Amino acid sequence: MATIKEIAEIVGVSSAAVSRVLNYDEGISVSAETRAAIFAAAEKIGYKKRVIYPKIDNVALLYFAEHEDELEDIFYQNVKDELLKQAKKMNIQLSVCTREDGMEAIPKNLNAFVAIGWLNRKEINKLYKICRKGVFIGTSPDEKLFDAVRPNMDSFVTQIVDYFVEKGHKSIGFIGGPDRNIDTGEPAMDIREWSFRQSAAYYHCLDEEFILISEKFTVPEGYRLGKELVKKKKLPTALCVASDTLAVGVLQALNEEGIQIPDQIAVFSINDVNIARYVSPPLTTIHIDIPIICETALDLLRNRVINGGKITKSIFINGLPVYRKSC
Repeated sequence: MATIKEIAEIVGVSSAAVSRVLNYDEGISVSAETRAAIFAAAEKIGYKKRVIYPKIDNVALLYFAEHEDELEDIFYQNVKDELLKQAKKMNIQLSVCTREDGMEAIPKNLNAFVAIGWLNRKEINKLYKICRKGVFIGTSPDEKLFDAVRPNMDSFVTQIVDYFVEKGHKSIGFIGGPDRNIDTGEPAMDIREWSFRQSAAYYHCLDEEFILISEKFTVPEGYRLGKELVKKKKLPTALCVASDTLAVGVLQALNEEGIQIPDQIAVFSINDVNIARYVSPPLTTIHIDIPIICETALDLLRNRVINGGKITKSIFINGLPVYRKSC
């Protein structure tokens, strides 16, 4: 591993001088040529400055995901595990509070929080009174109050429809689930359904008969809607599914009915959970990069706490399509 001492020997200055230059110490008196030589030597030998993060304590991880299915649990659990791992590296002291613990369990002396899951308006307002420095992952309940980092679901669905159209499909179906209104708690149109409707309408292939919406994002619901789809007189030739969880159930239903995938109907989903590569046929899906989502969320949190950032930010993280045999 390259060291400050090696750079000092190459340039012919002291290790202390190298250290101060690399740390942008404006108080050190060195020539512009020496300063440039130090940076050039550091780059040449591959020196990487150790990042020292200021400690941030009293930060809560609000794990408020409502788990209704094992596959959904895997995704949320992966986000939680990655957050805890990255927070440790960034010297952020996280304590976990769950929905089962309740809002009352949230510490009143918080410096900041990261939240995973869905909260209603009453809970949002209560949380804002406790702590105003927070980042939501996966949802954005109130962009005026809190930062948010979300997978770019709108773009994902648009990419899927574009792909199907490019492959010559003119009959495209959609299986998805509901969002919720934070004020009423009532079901609302999910961004994935909205995006599908917009994209399909753009290509003049929107067919209400092939839009099926589940009550929850679960495997049984995907199976139920897959069975409902095959009862129709005619099948779409392509199917956009809002999540891998639903898609696993859909594939089960189509396989039981002897529908050939992708010959009779191509299936494209979102999430890329581990099981997606093992179902039959392996599922084409859009990979959501959990480490990047968590890194972005913690960077936003550090900015709010350390730099005193006052403007809330909402960041969308793009994904990569993973093509397998279902398309």
